[in-house]
Amino acid sequence: MPNSTTVTEFLLTRFSDVWELRVLHSILFLLMYLATLMENFLIVTVTTFDKSLHTPMYFFLRNLSVLDTCYISVTIPKACVIFLLDNRVISMVGCAAQIFLVVLCAFSEMLFLTIMAYDRYVAICHPLHYPVIMNRHVCVQMTLISILSGIIYSGFHMGNTFWLIFCQSNVVHLFFCDIPSLLKLSCSDTSSNEIEIFVSALVIAGGCFFLIIMSYIRIFSTVFKIPIGGERGKAFSTCVPHIVVVTIFAITGAAVYMNPISKSNSFQDMIISVFYCIAPPFLNPIIYSLKNKQIKEALSRIIKRMLYSGK
Repeated sequence: MPNSTTVTEFLLTRFSDVWELRVLHSILFLLMYLATLMENFLIVTVTTFDKSLHTPMYFFLRNLSVLDTCYISVTIPKACVIFLLDNRVISMVGCAAQIFLVVLCAFSEMLFLTIMAYDRYVAICHPLHYPVIMNRHVCVQMTLISILSGIIYSGFHMGNTFWLIFCQSNVVHLFFCDIPSLLKLSCSDTSSNEIEIFVSALVIAGGCFFLIIMSYIRIFSTVFKIPIGGERGKAFSTCVPHIVVVTIFAITGAAVYMNPISKSNSFQDMIISVFYCIAPPFLNPIIYSLKNKQIKEALSRIIKRMLYSGK
Protein backbone atom coordinates (compact mmCIF):
# COMPACT_ATOMS: atom_id res chain seq x y z
CA MET A 1 0.00 0.00 0.00
CA PRO A 2 1.53 3.33 -1.01
CA ASN A 3 0.20 5.12 2.07
CA SER A 4 2.21 2.89 4.40
CA THR A 5 5.32 5.00 3.73
CA THR A 6 3.61 8.22 4.86
CA VAL A 7 1.15 7.35 7.62
CA THR A 8 1.64 4.26 9.78
CA GLU A 9 -1.02 4.91 12.42
CA PHE A 10 -4.10 7.01 13.12
CA LEU A 11 -5.42 8.83 16.18
CA LEU A 12 -9.07 8.30 17.08
CA THR A 13 -11.18 11.11 18.60
CA ARG A 14 -13.14 11.27 21.84
CA PHE A 15 -16.44 13.08 22.36
CA SER A 16 -14.72 15.24 24.96
CA ASP A 17 -11.29 15.71 26.55
CA VAL A 18 -12.79 16.46 29.98
CA TRP A 19 -11.95 13.49 32.24
CA GLU A 20 -15.35 13.32 33.96
CA LEU A 21 -17.16 13.28 30.62
CA ARG A 22 -14.77 10.68 29.26
CA VAL A 23 -15.58 8.41 32.20
CA LEU A 24 -19.32 9.03 31.72
CA HIS A 25 -19.11 8.22 28.01
CA SER A 26 -17.14 5.04 28.65
CA ILE A 27 -19.66 3.90 31.31
CA LEU A 28 -22.62 4.54 28.99
CA PHE A 29 -20.93 2.73 26.10
CA LEU A 30 -19.91 -0.17 28.33
CA LEU A 31 -23.43 -0.56 29.77
CA MET A 32 -24.94 -0.60 26.27
CA TYR A 33 -22.29 -3.11 25.17
CA LEU A 34 -22.88 -5.48 28.08
CA ALA A 35 -26.67 -5.19 27.71
CA THR A 36 -26.38 -5.97 23.98
CA LEU A 37 -24.15 -8.99 24.64
CA MET A 38 -26.55 -10.32 27.27
CA GLU A 39 -29.65 -9.78 25.12
CA ASN A 40 -28.15 -11.46 22.06
CA PHE A 41 -26.63 -14.29 24.10
CA LEU A 42 -30.08 -15.07 25.51
CA ILE A 43 -31.61 -15.09 22.04
CA VAL A 44 -28.92 -17.38 20.60
CA THR A 45 -29.21 -19.74 23.59
CA VAL A 46 -33.01 -19.92 23.58
CA THR A 47 -33.41 -20.31 19.81
CA THR A 48 -30.71 -22.98 19.74
CA PHE A 49 -31.82 -25.21 22.65
CA ASP A 50 -35.61 -24.90 22.36
CA LYS A 51 -36.81 -27.10 19.49
CA SER A 52 -40.13 -25.26 19.20
CA LEU A 53 -38.16 -22.23 17.94
CA HIS A 54 -36.40 -24.13 15.15
CA THR A 55 -38.31 -22.20 12.48
CA PRO A 56 -37.12 -19.86 9.67
CA MET A 57 -38.10 -16.76 11.66
CA TYR A 58 -35.97 -17.71 14.66
CA PHE A 59 -33.18 -19.05 12.43
CA PHE A 60 -32.78 -15.55 10.97
CA LEU A 61 -33.20 -14.01 14.41
CA ARG A 62 -30.36 -16.15 15.76
CA ASN A 63 -28.14 -15.13 12.84
CA LEU A 64 -29.04 -11.47 13.40
CA SER A 65 -28.11 -11.78 17.09
CA VAL A 66 -24.68 -13.23 16.22
CA LEU A 67 -24.16 -10.47 13.65
CA ASP A 68 -25.23 -7.76 16.13
CA THR A 69 -22.78 -9.10 18.70
CA CYS A 70 -19.95 -8.89 16.16
CA TYR A 71 -21.12 -5.48 14.92
CA ILE A 72 -21.06 -3.75 18.30
CA SER A 73 -17.84 -5.55 19.34
CA VAL A 74 -15.94 -3.97 16.45
CA THR A 75 -16.28 -0.42 17.81
CA ILE A 76 -17.30 -0.26 21.49
CA PRO A 77 -14.31 -1.95 23.23
CA LYS A 78 -11.78 0.23 21.39
CA ALA A 79 -13.92 3.33 22.02
CA CYS A 80 -13.97 2.64 25.77
CA VAL A 81 -10.18 2.30 25.74
CA ILE A 82 -9.61 5.67 24.03
CA PHE A 83 -12.16 7.33 26.34
CA LEU A 84 -10.37 6.15 29.48
CA LEU A 85 -6.71 6.04 28.44
CA ASP A 86 -4.44 8.70 26.97
CA ASN A 87 -3.52 6.37 24.12
CA ARG A 88 -5.77 7.13 21.11
CA VAL A 89 -3.56 5.30 18.57
CA ILE A 90 -4.87 2.69 16.17
CA SER A 91 -2.52 1.01 13.72
CA MET A 92 -2.99 1.02 9.98
CA VAL A 93 -3.88 -2.68 10.08
CA GLY A 94 -6.28 -2.15 12.99
CA CYS A 95 -7.96 0.72 11.16
CA ALA A 96 -8.32 -1.37 8.01
CA ALA A 97 -9.78 -4.23 10.06
CA GLN A 98 -12.31 -1.89 11.69
CA ILE A 99 -13.42 -0.50 8.32
CA PHE A 100 -13.73 -3.99 6.81
CA LEU A 101 -15.75 -5.35 9.75
CA VAL A 102 -17.97 -2.26 10.19
CA VAL A 103 -18.92 -2.22 6.50
CA LEU A 104 -19.38 -6.00 6.46
CA CYS A 105 -21.65 -5.95 9.52
CA ALA A 106 -23.64 -2.91 8.35
CA PHE A 107 -24.13 -4.41 4.88
CA SER A 108 -25.12 -7.83 6.22
CA GLU A 109 -27.38 -6.22 8.85
CA MET A 110 -29.35 -4.41 6.16
CA LEU A 111 -29.73 -7.61 4.12
CA PHE A 112 -30.77 -9.62 7.19
CA LEU A 113 -33.41 -7.05 8.15
CA THR A 114 -34.73 -7.18 4.56
CA ILE A 115 -34.85 -10.98 4.60
CA MET A 116 -36.66 -10.98 7.96
CA ALA A 117 -39.25 -8.52 6.64
CA TYR A 118 -39.74 -10.78 3.61
CA ASP A 119 -40.06 -13.80 5.92
CA ARG A 120 -42.86 -12.07 7.86
CA TYR A 121 -44.53 -11.08 4.57
CA VAL A 122 -44.60 -14.69 3.35
CA ALA A 123 -45.75 -15.99 6.75
CA ILE A 124 -48.67 -13.53 7.03
CA CYS A 125 -49.70 -13.05 3.39
CA HIS A 126 -49.00 -16.57 2.05
CA PRO A 127 -49.24 -18.87 5.10
CA LEU A 128 -50.06 -22.02 3.11
CA HIS A 129 -46.97 -21.66 0.91
CA TYR A 130 -44.68 -20.56 3.75
CA PRO A 131 -43.08 -23.99 4.48
CA VAL A 132 -42.25 -24.40 0.78
CA ILE A 133 -40.99 -20.87 0.08
CA MET A 134 -38.98 -20.51 3.30
CA ASN A 135 -37.57 -24.02 3.58
CA ARG A 136 -34.31 -24.67 5.42
CA HIS A 137 -32.24 -24.86 2.22
CA VAL A 138 -33.46 -21.42 1.11
CA CYS A 139 -32.81 -19.92 4.56
CA VAL A 140 -29.22 -21.18 4.63
CA GLN A 141 -28.65 -19.96 1.08
CA MET A 142 -29.96 -16.47 1.93
CA THR A 143 -27.70 -16.29 4.98
CA LEU A 144 -24.59 -17.39 3.09
CA ILE A 145 -25.28 -15.02 0.20
CA SER A 146 -25.72 -12.11 2.63
CA ILE A 147 -22.41 -12.81 4.37
CA LEU A 148 -20.39 -13.59 1.23
CA SER A 149 -21.70 -10.54 -0.63
CA GLY A 150 -20.90 -8.47 2.48
CA ILE A 151 -17.31 -9.76 2.46
CA ILE A 152 -16.90 -8.85 -1.21
CA TYR A 153 -18.52 -5.45 -0.74
CA SER A 154 -16.49 -4.49 2.35
CA GLY A 155 -13.26 -5.84 0.83
CA PHE A 156 -13.79 -3.74 -2.29
CA HIS A 157 -14.37 -0.50 -0.37
CA MET A 158 -11.58 -1.16 2.12
CA GLY A 159 -9.14 -1.78 -0.72
CA ASN A 160 -10.21 1.40 -2.51
CA THR A 161 -9.79 3.41 0.69
CA PHE A 162 -6.33 2.16 1.62
CA TRP A 163 -5.05 2.53 -1.92
CA LEU A 164 -5.16 6.28 -1.31
CA ILE A 165 -2.18 8.23 0.00
CA PHE A 166 -2.50 9.73 3.49
CA CYS A 167 0.03 12.49 3.92
CA GLN A 168 -1.93 15.10 5.86
CA SER A 169 -3.25 14.85 9.42
CA ASN A 170 -3.59 11.36 10.89
CA VAL A 171 -6.37 12.38 13.30
CA VAL A 172 -9.59 10.49 12.53
CA HIS A 173 -12.48 12.65 13.75
CA LEU A 174 -14.47 9.66 14.96
CA PHE A 175 -14.19 7.13 17.78
CA PHE A 176 -13.58 4.36 15.24
CA CYS A 177 -12.21 4.11 11.71
CA ASP A 178 -14.81 4.65 9.01
CA ILE A 179 -14.43 5.31 5.28
CA PRO A 180 -15.79 8.91 5.12
CA SER A 181 -13.60 9.99 8.06
CA LEU A 182 -10.50 8.57 6.36
CA LEU A 183 -11.25 10.15 3.00
CA LYS A 184 -10.97 13.56 4.69
CA LEU A 185 -7.35 12.76 5.56
CA SER A 186 -6.22 11.77 2.09
CA CYS A 187 -4.21 14.05 -0.17
CA SER A 188 -5.19 11.90 -3.18
CA ASP A 189 -8.16 12.59 -5.42
CA THR A 190 -11.09 10.97 -3.58
CA SER A 191 -13.84 11.95 -6.04
CA SER A 192 -14.12 8.43 -7.48
CA ASN A 193 -14.27 6.97 -3.96
CA GLU A 194 -17.04 9.37 -2.98
CA ILE A 195 -19.06 8.52 -6.10
CA GLU A 196 -18.67 4.77 -5.49
CA ILE A 197 -19.74 5.10 -1.85
CA PHE A 198 -22.69 7.33 -2.75
CA VAL A 199 -23.98 5.06 -5.51
CA SER A 200 -23.51 1.82 -3.56
CA ALA A 201 -25.14 3.29 -0.42
CA LEU A 202 -28.04 4.59 -2.48
CA VAL A 203 -28.58 1.27 -4.24
CA ILE A 204 -28.14 -1.00 -1.22
CA ALA A 205 -29.65 1.05 1.61
CA GLY A 206 -32.34 2.53 -0.65
CA GLY A 207 -33.15 -0.82 -2.26
CA CYS A 208 -33.34 -2.72 1.02
CA PHE A 209 -35.38 0.03 2.66
CA PHE A 210 -37.82 0.02 -0.28
CA LEU A 211 -38.23 -3.79 -0.10
CA ILE A 212 -38.80 -3.65 3.67
CA ILE A 213 -41.44 -0.92 3.36
CA MET A 214 -43.17 -2.80 0.53
CA SER A 215 -43.20 -5.98 2.63
CA TYR A 216 -44.83 -4.18 5.55
CA ILE A 217 -47.36 -2.43 3.32
CA ARG A 218 -48.47 -5.88 2.14
CA ILE A 219 -48.45 -7.16 5.73
CA PHE A 220 -50.55 -4.24 6.99
CA SER A 221 -53.03 -4.61 4.12
CA THR A 222 -53.49 -8.26 5.08
CA VAL A 223 -53.69 -7.57 8.82
CA PHE A 224 -56.39 -4.93 8.30
CA LYS A 225 -58.60 -7.67 6.88
CA ILE A 226 -58.35 -9.64 10.12
CA PRO A 227 -61.50 -8.97 12.18
CA ILE A 228 -59.83 -9.71 15.54
CA GLY A 229 -58.49 -6.50 17.08
CA GLY A 230 -55.96 -8.30 19.27
CA GLU A 231 -54.19 -9.81 16.27
CA ARG A 232 -53.96 -6.37 14.67
CA GLY A 233 -52.43 -4.92 17.81
CA LYS A 234 -49.90 -7.77 18.00
CA ALA A 235 -48.84 -7.23 14.39
CA PHE A 236 -48.50 -3.46 14.84
CA SER A 237 -46.55 -3.80 18.11
CA THR A 238 -43.96 -5.95 16.28
CA CYS A 239 -43.85 -4.29 12.85
CA VAL A 240 -43.88 -0.61 13.77
CA PRO A 241 -40.81 -0.72 16.08
CA HIS A 242 -38.99 -2.75 13.41
CA ILE A 243 -39.75 -0.09 10.80
CA VAL A 244 -38.56 2.65 13.20
CA VAL A 245 -35.21 0.91 13.84
CA VAL A 246 -34.69 0.16 10.14
CA THR A 247 -35.50 3.78 9.29
CA ILE A 248 -33.03 5.12 11.86
CA PHE A 249 -30.36 2.67 10.68
CA ALA A 250 -30.84 3.46 6.98
CA ILE A 251 -31.18 7.24 7.34
CA THR A 252 -28.24 7.73 9.70
CA GLY A 253 -26.01 5.45 7.64
CA ALA A 254 -26.99 7.29 4.46
CA ALA A 255 -26.40 10.66 6.17
CA VAL A 256 -22.76 9.71 6.74
CA TYR A 257 -21.99 7.76 3.56
CA MET A 258 -24.00 9.84 1.08
CA ASN A 259 -23.08 13.28 2.44
CA PRO A 260 -20.29 15.05 0.48
CA ILE A 261 -17.02 14.69 2.40
CA SER A 262 -16.22 18.39 2.17
CA LYS A 263 -19.58 19.36 3.72
CA SER A 264 -19.71 16.83 6.56
CA ASN A 265 -19.45 17.98 10.16
CA SER A 266 -17.07 15.92 12.32
CA PHE A 267 -18.98 16.17 15.62
CA GLN A 268 -22.29 15.59 13.87
CA ASP A 269 -20.83 12.48 12.21
CA MET A 270 -19.76 11.18 15.62
CA ILE A 271 -23.30 11.54 16.98
CA ILE A 272 -24.89 10.00 13.90
CA SER A 273 -22.44 7.08 13.94
CA VAL A 274 -23.85 6.02 17.34
CA PHE A 275 -27.26 5.53 15.71
CA TYR A 276 -26.07 3.26 12.92
CA CYS A 277 -23.31 1.37 14.78
CA ILE A 278 -24.60 1.00 18.34
CA ALA A 279 -28.37 1.57 18.41
CA PRO A 280 -29.46 -1.25 16.01
CA PRO A 281 -27.56 -4.08 17.81
CA PHE A 282 -28.90 -2.77 21.14
CA LEU A 283 -32.53 -2.34 20.01
CA ASN A 284 -32.98 -5.36 17.72
CA PRO A 285 -33.15 -7.96 20.55
CA ILE A 286 -35.67 -5.82 22.45
CA ILE A 287 -37.95 -5.39 19.45
CA TYR A 288 -37.72 -8.90 18.01
CA SER A 289 -37.39 -11.08 21.07
CA LEU A 290 -37.64 -9.73 24.58
CA LYS A 291 -41.27 -8.68 23.94
CA ASN A 292 -41.95 -11.97 22.15
CA LYS A 293 -44.22 -14.36 24.04
CA GLN A 294 -42.65 -17.49 22.47
CA ILE A 295 -39.15 -16.37 23.47
CA LYS A 296 -40.27 -15.71 27.05
CA GLU A 297 -41.96 -19.12 27.30
CA ALA A 298 -38.94 -20.88 25.80
CA LEU A 299 -36.59 -19.06 28.20
CA SER A 300 -38.81 -20.07 31.13
CA ARG A 301 -38.70 -23.73 30.02
CA ILE A 302 -34.91 -23.69 29.71
CA ILE A 303 -34.49 -22.12 33.16
CA LYS A 304 -36.82 -24.74 34.71
CA ARG A 305 -34.89 -27.57 33.01
CA MET A 306 -31.61 -26.15 34.36
CA LEU A 307 -33.04 -25.87 37.88
CA TYR A 308 -34.46 -29.39 37.86
CA SER A 309 -31.26 -30.88 36.44
CA GLY A 310 -29.30 -29.06 39.18
CA LYS A 311 -31.39 -30.79 41.83
